[in-house]
Amino acid sequence: MFVHYKKNSDKLPVKIWQSSLESLDEICIEQAVHLSQLPFAYKWIALMPDAHAGKGMPIGGVIACDGVIIPNAVGVDIGCGMGFIRTNIPAAMLRETVTGSGNLVQTICGDILRNVPTGFNHFKKPRPSAVLDRAKEEGGKYEADAELIPQIDDGYYQIGTLGGGNHFIELQEDEEGMCCIMLHSGSRHFGNIVGQHFNRIAAELNARWYSSVDPEWRLHFLPVDTDEGKRYLNWMQLSMDFAYENRSAMLNAVKEIFTRHVFKNTGIEPEYSMEINCHHNYAALENHFGKDVFVHRKGAIRAGEGELAIIPGAMGSYSYIVRGKGNPESFMSSSHGAGRLYSRTAAVKTFSVESVMCDLKAQGVVLSKHNKSDVAEESRFAYKDIDQVMSNQTELTEPVKKLFTIGVIKG
Repeated sequence: MFVHYKKNSDKLPVKIWQSSLESLDEICIEQAVHLSQLPFAYKWIALMPDAHAGKGMPIGGVIACDGVIIPNAVGVDIGCGMGFIRTNIPAAMLRETVTGSGNLVQTICGDILRNVPTGFNHFKKPRPSAVLDRAKEEGGKYEADAELIPQIDDGYYQIGTLGGGNHFIELQEDEEGMCCIMLHSGSRHFGNIVGQHFNRIAAELNARWYSSVDPEWRLHFLPVDTDEGKRYLNWMQLSMDFAYENRSAMLNAVKEIFTRHVFKNTGIEPEYSMEINCHHNYAALENHFGKDVFVHRKGAIRAGEGELAIIPGAMGSYSYIVRGKGNPESFMSSSHGAGRLYSRTAAVKTFSVESVMCDLKAQGVVLSKHNKSDVAEESRFAYKDIDQVMSNQTELTEPVKKLFTIGVIKG
């Protein structure tokens, strides 16, 4: 870790868990400096090893705020995060068992793609949701933002669905040779609309207040003791709960498909263990250095002492299960993934569909995707080296399990 701080111009330092300042793009550094100038920022800004430029705030950034919430420091995929579970089935068995649709990896991935809606697709019929049922029962908490209420009804069709872009479901092999299941998804369209709605409200209020925060920074804020701030916290928590339930529903669906095909073709009943479900786009009230502050993690995970969390790499590379070390200087946070080297547009220009497909085939990775024309966006070469990311955060996390992709479902 090193500190970026210009005494004559910067209000707070920026602590960076990377090898050098040159490893960050200029926009990312500029955004971090903007965060450090905020009058309500607490102690310092933290940038994780996977940090890169985002909208207003770097992805892979952490900021603690005193009495204030920043919608854009949470992001529009509120509650986006990871799910994981380990099985007792050897990965080699999945590769070697032949079915009518290829080997078991191909069969399971194909069935998941057929039964879990991806990208802009949703279920045709509403799905059960305890989170949304509770929201309807507590309607008074949400009625002031009437334009968001339809999202609750629409959410019933989105529970158990996979987002597009870098969201995925993977079959993986751990270092003991056992198959594991990992997935990455969030609050879908629900959280997106909530985030945009409250960012607009914050922008309008900040302009009315003649806020000292430059609107060009896109860091519009809401004091948490205002009506608008309280409403955002309610909707943010609802989006987080929705995202958590979405991942749980998907994981259950994948387990059902996995169990059915493994038992049918091998006679073995899979067993599951080590289930994890965690956010990496959210804000939470936490106590740091003796003060209650709102810690915003945008593309960062909580890594408290002993806490298990998930750090995925790009498809066709490695991912990690980690145990947090509770480092106070990062506000008990760590990276949430490998971090992009190329934007989606730049990746498509740099890597061809054919080169990505050949790379996956050479590594024995099965890809299930409806439309492969944009697959270059998620080339493993469009991301930082996950092992370098891990080496830059040895004081933040301890690796518990290293996993390699054997099959991946993409939106």
